[in-house]
Amino acid sequence: MSHQRQPEDAAALEAIRSLLGDVLPTNPFYGRKYASVGCSALPASLDDFRTRFPPTTKSELVADQSASPPYGSNLTFPLTAYTRCHQTSGTHGAPLRWLDTAESWSAMTDAWVEVLRQAEVGPGDRAFFPFSFGPFLGFWLAFEAAQRLGVLSLSGGGMSSILRLRVLLEQGFTVMCCTPTYALHLAETARAEGVDLSRSRVRRILVAGEPGGSQPTVRARIESAWPGARVFDHHGMTETGPVTFESPELPGSLVLLDAQFHAEILDPQTLAPVPEGSRGELVLTTLKRIGSPLIRYRTGDWVLPRRWRGTWAFEGGILGRVDDMVVIRGVNLYPSAVEAVVRSLDAVGEYRVTIDRSLDLAAVSIEAEAPEETCRELAERLHGALSLRMAVTSVPTGSLPRFELKAKRWRFVQPSA
Repeated sequence: MSHQRQPEDAAALEAIRSLLGDVLPTNPFYGRKYASVGCSALPASLDDFRTRFPPTTKSELVADQSASPPYGSNLTFPLTAYTRCHQTSGTHGAPLRWLDTAESWSAMTDAWVEVLRQAEVGPGDRAFFPFSFGPFLGFWLAFEAAQRLGVLSLSGGGMSSILRLRVLLEQGFTVMCCTPTYALHLAETARAEGVDLSRSRVRRILVAGEPGGSQPTVRARIESAWPGARVFDHHGMTETGPVTFESPELPGSLVLLDAQFHAEILDPQTLAPVPEGSRGELVLTTLKRIGSPLIRYRTGDWVLPRRWRGTWAFEGGILGRVDDMVVIRGVNLYPSAVEAVVRSLDAVGEYRVTIDRSLDLAAVSIEAEAPEETCRELAERLHGALSLRMAVTSVPTGSLPRFELKAKRWRFVQPSA
């Protein structure tokens, strides 16, 4: 196919025109951005929108906040209209501060309500959030959405992992929200402390923050560790709010919240639409976050788009980050691909990947909390799956870092200056 057509094109175009009509007259960031390229007229079609209105990048937003501290100029309303401030994690570059009005916050909470509903969470459930909320947006939204649904909710901020397990079991929580890594870490802690998770009443584990939630090996590992629980993936960002949900009818894929977003899937090099079924970068326009909007925002996320019930579904969830790919001896290597192979072996606990560029030929090595025999098997599986030889070294259990939020398992050794 020569180009993508967004489902419900007329409705999508109307929503985009309404957004631009609200934003362009009063938002300094987008007013300047589009005036500089002569985009004064509203788009006549979705193709017109794509070709005339250039994408927004994170580097632009970072530069804008640096030039107009502390919040930048991507503000459609006076500062007094904003009631929430959140901040990105800074995992991929400098952190961004993001403001929301009460209206945009309510719309994003509605989106999170849909994430929970699709995971079959509702009144009568009890939801546990085993982390400190901090400045990140998603935790607060999820907590408020659960309350809006009538779900008894508790934050585990400030608790140790063993105390969180005790609370989880004693109070009979049925839903848990965390990263895939932390779900596995809690299970590991339970084994070490002699806590029997078969006594857990957790039936739904909602995960995000890492690609692993849609990977079959990671999902199977989590569901095996938490008997009777089913994993539901979703994803979002502080800049966008919740973007996708996982439907019980389409496991292993993420479905776009299309009432909240207009999505494009583009070739990151040419910015041309990719055919359905071909991998591309997800580009989003926030339709209801008018106070601090994003128009054609390059998320940096790889997705594999398919049509499903009139919207986009992304097979395998978020496949990785465009900027996370490393090339080793001609092989394109993604963290999510390594994760999928590592998690196929139950005997591997935590692991760490080192990319050594100080050598004549860059090399990849892995430290794994696993027996020597398992490490040899892992090296064989990695070579078979990725066509790349990696040295896998056994290290003692508990010797590698644990992560409550996004895991940072990759480290890079650069050539000496």
